[in-house]
Amino acid sequence: MLARAVRAVEASVNRGSISPSVRTKFQSVALLVRQERARVKSDSSAGEAQKAEMLKRLDGIAMILAQTSVREPSLLALLADDAVVSSDTRAMVRAMLTDAGLEAPPEEETRPAPTPTTPAAEKRVVPQSVMQRQLANPFLAPDFSAAAAQPAAPRTRHLATWELLEPLFRSFEEATGGDSACMPLPEPGDLRVLSGRELMPHQSRVIAAAAAGHRTFLLADEPGLGKTAQALLAAEAANAYPLLCVVPNVVKTNWAREVGIWTANRKPTVIHGNGDTIDGFADVVIVNYEVLDRHVGWIGDFGFRGMVVDEAHFIKNKTSQRSQHVLELAERIRNRSVRPLLMALTGTPLINDIEDFQAIWEFLGWIDAKKPRSELMARLEETGLTPIDREFYPAARRCVIDMGIVRRRKVDVAADIPARRIADLPVELEDKLGKSIRQAEQRLAKRMVSRYEAALEARTSGHIADGIDHDLVRLIATRERKEATNSKTEGNVFGLMRKIGQSKAVLAADYAAQLARSAGKVVFFAKHIDVMDAAEETFTKAGIRFSSIRGDQTSAARQKQVDAFTNDPEVSVAVCSLTAAGVGINLQVASNIVLAELSWTDAEQTQAIDRCHRIGQTEPVTAWRIIAAQTLDARIAELIDSKAGLAARALDGSDEEVSSSVDVQLEALVSLLTDALQNR
Repeated sequence: MLARAVRAVEASVNRGSISPSVRTKFQSVALLVRQERARVKSDSSAGEAQKAEMLKRLDGIAMILAQTSVREPSLLALLADDAVVSSDTRAMVRAMLTDAGLEAPPEEETRPAPTPTTPAAEKRVVPQSVMQRQLANPFLAPDFSAAAAQPAAPRTRHLATWELLEPLFRSFEEATGGDSACMPLPEPGDLRVLSGRELMPHQSRVIAAAAAGHRTFLLADEPGLGKTAQALLAAEAANAYPLLCVVPNVVKTNWAREVGIWTANRKPTVIHGNGDTIDGFADVVIVNYEVLDRHVGWIGDFGFRGMVVDEAHFIKNKTSQRSQHVLELAERIRNRSVRPLLMALTGTPLINDIEDFQAIWEFLGWIDAKKPRSELMARLEETGLTPIDREFYPAARRCVIDMGIVRRRKVDVAADIPARRIADLPVELEDKLGKSIRQAEQRLAKRMVSRYEAALEARTSGHIADGIDHDLVRLIATRERKEATNSKTEGNVFGLMRKIGQSKAVLAADYAAQLARSAGKVVFFAKHIDVMDAAEETFTKAGIRFSSIRGDQTSAARQKQVDAFTNDPEVSVAVCSLTAAGVGINLQVASNIVLAELSWTDAEQTQAIDRCHRIGQTEPVTAWRIIAAQTLDARIAELIDSKAGLAARALDGSDEEVSSSVDVQLEALVSLLTDALQNR
């Protein structure tokens, strides 16, 4: 009986006919094979030869199940230990047992019971703060507010028997015709937002579309065009809260920062590890792909009304765990909330081939594993065409684009954006090196506090300052900087900044690799050789070719590296020394720069950016400054920016000399000591 049933399933899958009844039969056979194997092994009345024969036949059925699930990956989930067993499956199991002349066990015994010893159960967590929220509001009602706006399911007519996914993918390969890959967008609305910041017109159009009721977007703008801000403000326009943001680890801190910048009235929380520090009552929950598996259980029941997936090309492989988790969560959100906001952000929707679209389209709910869903199907039906018609392909491409594809290049919206801008990307240092950096910073502050207190005690003038003596703070900081320059102290400011650079190296290189895949050539600047070495090792592992421009090269060798980056389309990254490559070379073939380490002056930073931002550059240039959050790195970034503003004013008429490296080093130490004294 099991053999006949599994052959019937296999035949249906080979025909491409995957109906609910086929899925039910597939899971029923899998459950019964598992039960029968256990029964045979424990049967003491059967001989060893008889057991071996029975187990061999069961293995044959199991092999067919496995081969069938490989042909149809959506069946794999039905084989999992924690797979949900429907009432139809339980009924079929009982019917098959009865037909075989066996006694059907009680219904609950047919359910696969996952135990805490399974790997999945070991990983799953529910943070305490989330449980508190659930207890505070245990009755999360489904959202039916937009049910009236839901279109009726279309009646499939002339496309009923057509396989449509492959033609839809082909339409993006063969039917471009120079047409834009961007849905019609409303005219820009109010360019001012709640935070008081001003949007660029191209950003405002996406937000206006969300305000008008559009709810699914593949936002494929090039890097540097503000996709994060557009996603957060679209959620505000759609009132899509609570909002889930699934992002790469390197940018999750920046997402929390951007929430505070663009939607200051919304509270973000970031999931680290098991989520012990998250706020279960926050409006925006930010999680990185790497820890999503631990939290997918409670996230699916949290009641999210919107979901954003950043760098959505990460989910292109549907067999990967992170892709399956993202698709599962999107489906659970759709089932709980009518017309939720779903946004996939990526500058590179396609990595290898056109089928990379599939997982993203499934996340957005435009298609399922086999066919277009109702809204897209209705649009295709309205064309009156079939894949046999040549006109079908441009029409189908336009149907998909109108579902919510938005693609703008820098050159397309050059009038909207500055010709040169610096974008800060804060990162969290969570590993052992990050912990050691914070400890080193605390030791440096403690040493200066001790010197400050000793100086106060040694005073003979009798003068006692009210509160912090800022003149003395500056004297202590000056002494520390001088000793650091002469390398007389351990854990000085220069050594600390070098350790920070080392800790950021891989994160900065990962981000540069993402930019290289999505936006073309990238220039990567670092101050220290070991940071350049770590970045180059990261690029090598990622299969990204690079040039290396260093201070110890001859002029001929350096020019060879520059020429390779400029002329060879396969060389994606130029890894440059901030001091050796910051002047005298032309790298304008790139419009994206990653500053992995901070310079001590705005002038040095500007010189590096000007390797790309120079006469002949046809695109706006963006410098991505990687900053270690909650460390001295962030203080120095602020000081460089403030000194840059002072320098600009000085050029307009002041004779004061500003923005030297000594200024920034000294002011960083003053800031560190002042904060330590205030927090005693």
